[in-house]
Amino acid sequence: MSSNAIVFGWNRSIPGREMVSAEHFTQFVGYLTNLKSNGTITSFDPVFMNPNGGSLNGFFFIQGDSQKLHALSESNEWIEHITRGSLHLENVTCVFAATGGEIANRMQLWTKSIPSK
Repeated sequence: MSSNAIVFGWNRSIPGREMVSAEHFTQFVGYLTNLKSNGTITSFDPVFMNPNGGSLNGFFFIQGDSQKLHALSESNEWIEHITRGSLHLENVTCVFAATGGEIANRMQLWTKSIPSK
């Protein structure tokens, strides 16, 4: 079972650290742009959600090859960005996800695991 996406999400900037968040956002977009240019990831989309009362109000949706994403998540540069984010953002989350053709594989495993009466 492989994951072909990473979701890096947050709630909001920690009050008083909004400018740090804005600067880091720009730097992170540049970082992801470089990763896309060199083939480490295939795409990324920043997403800002409308106010919803929840703890997830924005995220980056990053797609790529499973092995490359896992290697990326263990790189010092990636860990530095996630660590920096945790210092100026509330409720930082970083999770692997499945999309596209991988959904059929996951559904097959899931339905096979459903107990029969």
